[in-house]
Formats: sequence, structure tokens, C-alpha cells
Amino acid sequence: MRPPDSPLRIALLSYRGKPNCGGQGVYVRHLSRELHALGHQVDVIAGPPYPVVDRGVRLHRLPGLDLFGEPTPFRTPALSELRRIPDWVEFAGMRRGRFAEPLAFSFRARSYLRRYRDQFDLVHDNQGLGYGLLNLGLPTLATVHHPIAIDRDLELRNVTPRRQAELRRWYQFTAMQHRVARTLPAVLAVSHASKAAITAHMRVAADNVDVVPVGVDHTMFRPDRSTHKITGRIVTTASADVPLKGLPVLLRAFALVRSERTAELVVVGSARPDGPTAQLIDQLGLTAHVRFRSGLSDTELADLIRGAQVACVPSLFEGFSLPTLEAMACGTALVTTTAGAIPEVTGPHGDAALHVHPADSGALAAALTTLLEDSALRDRLGDRGVARAAPYTWHATARETEAHYRSLLRHRGQANPTRSRGASLSC
Repeated sequence: MRPPDSPLRIALLSYRGKPNCGGQGVYVRHLSRELHALGHQVDVIAGPPYPVVDRGVRLHRLPGLDLFGEPTPFRTPALSELRRIPDWVEFAGMRRGRFAEPLAFSFRARSYLRRYRDQFDLVHDNQGLGYGLLNLGLPTLATVHHPIAIDRDLELRNVTPRRQAELRRWYQFTAMQHRVARTLPAVLAVSHASKAAITAHMRVAADNVDVVPVGVDHTMFRPDRSTHKITGRIVTTASADVPLKGLPVLLRAFALVRSERTAELVVVGSARPDGPTAQLIDQLGLTAHVRFRSGLSDTELADLIRGAQVACVPSLFEGFSLPTLEAMACGTALVTTTAGAIPEVTGPHGDAALHVHPADSGALAAALTTLLEDSALRDRLGDRGVARAAPYTWHATARETEAHYRSLLRHRGQANPTRSRGASLSC
């Protein structure tokens, strides 16, 4: 009989995991690396766009149709691409105005896991929560960063009835995710605010949700006092056309800041040329003063954050907020909203960040101006941010996640699973 702390064989699922864009891809990469460093076998099973994984972690690509990918979003696939039921699920969903990727991926993952079932001890799903996870025959848990129903509700505000109907169709997959989450023996949330949202929106029992915060790579995101700070530069990380991230609020605040002083805004992300964000920038007369940067490596992102006088997180909700943690770890003075988990990460107002209420452009402009004009306050907030970010490491995230894996297996009577080493998996 193997000891109860013997290495585990983990199937980490991610229905999509675009690197350097969005918290889920970052989560999969760093968690898998640190679980491998703890001695576990980690296989990331993912759909396109595929995540990046580090040495020792095996990536198994489950090709999908990637119907929303650039440069041809909403494309019509060739008939030869529609070979299996998940392909038809994905295509039919898109044609009916629905986001069917999580469901289609879960069916592909189910087929794969059933084929290689004896090579895994457990399955860890990264917020796909498709019906294919049900009755897998393997112990299964999931991480939920935050309920996507929150994104839906924010997008439904202030749109026409026709647009509301379109959005409700698009977000129909959230009902599936809620049902699946309620069937799982364990759900991991990334913050207490996220846990509260999961219990409220997804109606998952609170006793079934455990909090495991995410981390930051301190070898990359760290202070460097030799870095030249660019006067008046504000940096933010935001999906430009996603209301949840609050970029329109920041743009209006930035216009107020610009009315009194010289400043520039660098947005880590991209905006559609004809999208609402681009239109708002033009309306506010900010075209020459707002720049978008996308596809940055971790090194480039850290350098950009360190080179700014102020970082800003204007979100209307955050399940955790990696950009908040990255800015703190770099020692850059920070302005945030009080949305979701952000105060959990930063501490109270004035400790490691200045706080404003979500969606308050006037208050946000005042806080940004205060920091741009007060170098001593910037230095103090930056130093406190570094200290507060220090305990948040991916190693700690992996350790806590491992503890939940073992708890799941104990409850399933599989603390000492039979292993079949040496078997190969096709990628």
C-alpha cells in the first residue's frame, strides 16, 4: 500500500487558455507548474486557444472549431470539420447565437478521459463546467473564478430589448455551469468574495466551496528602483469591450485628469477598431493619449507596470484580480475600486491602495490625480503593496490545492490509488 502522501496523477482541464490574456490561462500555467514541482504528474487537457505550460507538464490539445478566434471570428466551418458530435454542438450553438465552447469541450474531454481513465487519479476543471463532467467515473472538482452570470447581468444593463434577447441567448451556458457546479463534490473559489458570489448566483452550498487564493510570480513581478518612472503614466489591464472590467469608467476619469494635467493611459489589452471603447475614446478626445498593448510577455508586462507612476484597476467586479496583485508586487502605486475581492487583496483604503466605489468616474479621477501629484504617497503605497503581495505565491496556491485533492480522494476512498506508471498518452 502506498503512503497517503504519494504523488498524484492530475488531469487539469481548461476549455480555453490563451496565454498572456485573461486570468484563466495564467492560472493553468502557474498552477500546473507548481503542482509538478511538488512531485505530481500534471496533464493539462485544453481546447483552443491553447495555454502555455512549463517543462514537465504535459499538454494534450483537444482541437475544437475555435469559431470565435481571430482573424475570422464567427466563421462557418467546412463540412469536413464537422466530424463528431461536439463539433456539431459547437457549430449549432454559434449559429443560434449561443456560446457552446464549454459544452463542446466537456464532451471532447469526457471522451478523452474515458479512454485514459486508468492513468489519472482525479480531474480538476478550470471553470468549463460542461455536462460532460457528469458521472466521469473519476473524482472531480472545479475552480470557479467568479460566476459568469455577473458578466451577463452587467452587460444587460442599459441595452435595447433586442440586444438583451441576444445576450440572454449567448449566456445560456451559465445555467449549465450552475447545474454542474452543484453536482460536484468540491468547488474551489479564489477569494471569499468569489465564494459569496458562487453561493448566491450558482446556488452551490457554502460548505462545498473552499477558498484557495491565486498567486503571483515574484521572480518576474518585483520592484526595481532603477526603473525610470514615466511622468503622468497610468497603466491598467482591462478587456476593452467587457463591461466587467470598468474601462469606460476609467476613460471618463482619465479625461477629467487630462483636463488638469498632462497624463497618458496605457491599456494592457486590445480594442476593436469599431467597438464601443474605441468610439468612447474618440468622443472624449483621448485618441492621442490612450495606447493599447497586447501580446506582452511577463517580462514586458512587469517592465510596463514598474515604469508607470500609477496602476489602476477600475473593475465593477473581480473574483480575485491578478492585475491588482501584479501591480502591488512591482511596487507601483495603485488605485482600485472596492468591487468584489479587490479589498481582500489590497487591504483597507490607504494601506496598499486608494479605493473608490465602482463606476464613480469623478472619485476615480480625484484618486488618480492625488497619486500623480504626491510622490511620497506613491512610494508609501508601493512599499506596502510589495509587503502585502509577498504571501501570495503560486507555490502556496499549489500546496492548498493539493490538500483539497487529497481530501477529495479520502472522501472517495481513493487515498492510495492503484497506479499504472509508464503508460504513454497520445497528445
